[in-house]
Amino acid sequence: MSKSVYVVGAFLLTVLVPAQAQQGKATQGSSATAALDKLKKLAGEWVAADKDGKPTSQVVSAFRLTAAGSAVHETIFPGTGQEMVSVYHLDGKDLVMTHYCALGNQPRMKLDAKSPANKLVFQFAGGSNIDPAKDMHMHEGSITIVDDDHIEWSWQGYANGQRAEGHGVTMKLVRKK
Repeated sequence: MSKSVYVVGAFLLTVLVPAQAQQGKATQGSSATAALDKLKKLAGEWVAADKDGKPTSQVVSAFRLTAAGSAVHETIFPGTGQEMVSVYHLDGKDLVMTHYCALGNQPRMKLDAKSPANKLVFQFAGGSNIDPAKDMHMHEGSITIVDDDHIEWSWQGYANGQRAEGHGVTMKLVRKK
């Protein structure tokens, strides 16, 4: 009889305790988790929209899941001399992003918890190979999810500690079919 109690106890420890821990993680950063889930749904290639909102052939961004679905890898301007990568993932209760820039720096940004439901707003939170008081770097940006096949993508560079005019990009993107 004590052997069956031991087996049942071992079962409870190996099955129920990890499940309870996962449930705690999900509720701890539920808004960040929901935001990451929105990014996961962007998997695929995105092309620039023309002035009428119709898709062009210019691939601007390609999203894919990586690390067993725990991160989203975005390749920006794929296959060009300005190709860059951004990786989005959870860090505790926060959704964070590291942008591997063509400038050779790596700004880190964190999702603003006050972002509207359809807009993911990211703010500078440090980085490597950057002195934000003087160096040009990507400092803030957003992805607005219009619907399953349309997003608006906007990023702003900073230099000398302030917004750098002419170093921002805003584009309307359409999911490539």
